[in-house]
Amino acid sequence: MSTVVDRPSLTEVAKKPSPWAAPPRPSWEEEPAKAGLAAKGVVLAFACFAILFPLWIVIVTSLSSKKTIDAAGGLVVIPKDITFIAYQELLGGGQVQRAALVSLGITVVGTLFSMTVSVLCAYGLSRSGSLGHRWILMTLLATMFFGAGLIPTYLLVQALGLTDTYLALILPSAVSVFNILVLRAFFMNISQELTDSARIDGAGDFRILWQIVMPLSRAVIAVISLFYAVGYWSAWFNASIYLTDQDMMPLQNVMIQLVQKQERPVGLAAQINTGQISALSIQMAVMVMALLPVAVLSPFVQKHFKKGMLTGAVKG
Repeated sequence: MSTVVDRPSLTEVAKKPSPWAAPPRPSWEEEPAKAGLAAKGVVLAFACFAILFPLWIVIVTSLSSKKTIDAAGGLVVIPKDITFIAYQELLGGGQVQRAALVSLGITVVGTLFSMTVSVLCAYGLSRSGSLGHRWILMTLLATMFFGAGLIPTYLLVQALGLTDTYLALILPSAVSVFNILVLRAFFMNISQELTDSARIDGAGDFRILWQIVMPLSRAVIAVISLFYAVGYWSAWFNASIYLTDQDMMPLQNVMIQLVQKQERPVGLAAQINTGQISALSIQMAVMVMALLPVAVLSPFVQKHFKKGMLTGAVKG
């Protein structure tokens, strides 16, 4: 016995909205005027130009030869005589390469440590029956409004023997109370029935956190990890006050020295003084190296950003 399958007609298929089409406008909203749409396009185009044009200048100048930079009188807008000599000199060994490795290590280790502490603290504060969670939460909130100041913090780091160590670049800024509150709000939105059923099956808190809470919180964890990673990669102040050894300086501090012409590696200084390479191309290349990791990682976390921030900060 054959069965008859009802298939949609061509008219029904034509009326079906495309998945790429804009969502239907509510009936109480008016159709946008053409002038308004044109104005929005102009504003967005100007904003994109204002953001991308300086970045374009930095990249093109870093890839330009000394002759091109001298002919342009400084920053280069139109690429000509492209060369990678600035990057070859920076990555060929020496202080800049060592500083980049230091920044990379501090970023990876610091982000892992900060996320571990923040997740554990947020999960404990999200459980209403945990010991002293209300007083701990009030203490954390107080630190957002009151701080000891720079001098007591420096004296504490010095008393702990952390000066001239890489721990001084991680521990003083390892935890952000704001990030903990965002994680806590997200954890509190997870269904209590899931954790209760896992606890009935014999799962402990660490297993519930690892196998239930964290898989459901990938969005907010990705966003907070990006916050910590960008903070560690861009940090320069702690190194400037806690480190005296030039070989331990991260990339941001070396970049400041190159831009301000305070100190330069011996090899680069000789090439700049003899005119073999432009000091401006070196400065722009260091800026590109400092911006590159954040520019590469941001698109991968962008899809989680809206969900992670809005769900963690608004609900609960």
